[in-house]
Amino acid sequence: MGRAVISFLALLSISCGQENKPTIAPLPKGATGTKVHESAINNPIIKDVYTADPAALVYGDSVYLYVGHDEAPLDHHFYKMDEWLVYSSADLVDWKSHPVPLKVTDFKWAKADAWASQAIERDGKFYWYVSVEHDSVPGKAIGVAVADNPRGPFVDALGKALVTNDMTTRHTQIAWDDIDPSVFLDDDGQAYLFWGNTQCYYAKLKDNMVELDGEIMPVDLPHFTEAPWIHKKGDWYYLSYAQGFPEKTAYAMSRSIGGPWQYKGILNELAGNCNTNHQAILEFKGQDYFIYHNGGIQPHGGNFRRSVCIDRLYYHGDGTLRRVVMGSQGIQKQEY
Repeated sequence: MGRAVISFLALLSISCGQENKPTIAPLPKGATGTKVHESAINNPIIKDVYTADPAALVYGDSVYLYVGHDEAPLDHHFYKMDEWLVYSSADLVDWKSHPVPLKVTDFKWAKADAWASQAIERDGKFYWYVSVEHDSVPGKAIGVAVADNPRGPFVDALGKALVTNDMTTRHTQIAWDDIDPSVFLDDDGQAYLFWGNTQCYYAKLKDNMVELDGEIMPVDLPHFTEAPWIHKKGDWYYLSYAQGFPEKTAYAMSRSIGGPWQYKGILNELAGNCNTNHQAILEFKGQDYFIYHNGGIQPHGGNFRRSVCIDRLYYHGDGTLRRVVMGSQGIQKQEY
């Protein structure tokens, strides 16, 4: 869910008080024929609550944003997250909040931690894959909820976890490696689930979207920490992820979703006042966007009270990605 492994907790606690305001970066130029208003300060995009670990789904003429809800009080130096939130927007500037669609308590087998998640639509149903702490199987687990519309409410689709920590012990012995699910539906209708912390995994999903279809496979990526996100542009698959700690976002490319993956370097730098870095990437109305979180709501934003931001994403002619320019202006309203 964009969080560090246990070995990093000492560093995290030391730096949790560092609350640097984000730098205002120049706004990228709009497309030909587009007039861009540059006066608004739109990052973070949600300012009335703390939000983290963004995932985005384009459905119809809107983007649906799925986030975790950071609720840590000022004297609590770790994550306190009990529910997920959903917002929608037709322009990535004005966001509408919807009733809380899903909580940890909606999974009877889970006991804590509404960590990172991602939702996807298939055949008119919406499947939401989430990270939680399992109640009886020690360690983190991945659950899946389902709804008839992207706003929810969502209900547990299985009545049990889709992935539990004991399913990945041959790859690593830690208890927190089964987090940060990213789901992807390929052009041929095959669905895949990626996830992991310290080790990245992937597996096929059955057509019902609630069962694994075959073996869990490791993915070898340089300096992988967590937060895998899969997307495709043209003939290239992209696997972006949090690297190191404090976290930057790195990415790799492949002609096949099964790899081999070619490491391409850093995509997004340190947030500055937030040790974690968790991304979503999407195309909307012909333009590409990078969604992430920082500690941008002051005076109390930081490691455990994060906020979601959006900036433009650009591709080079060879398919590689330009490094993201994080800025307080964010996405501006446009006149066409």
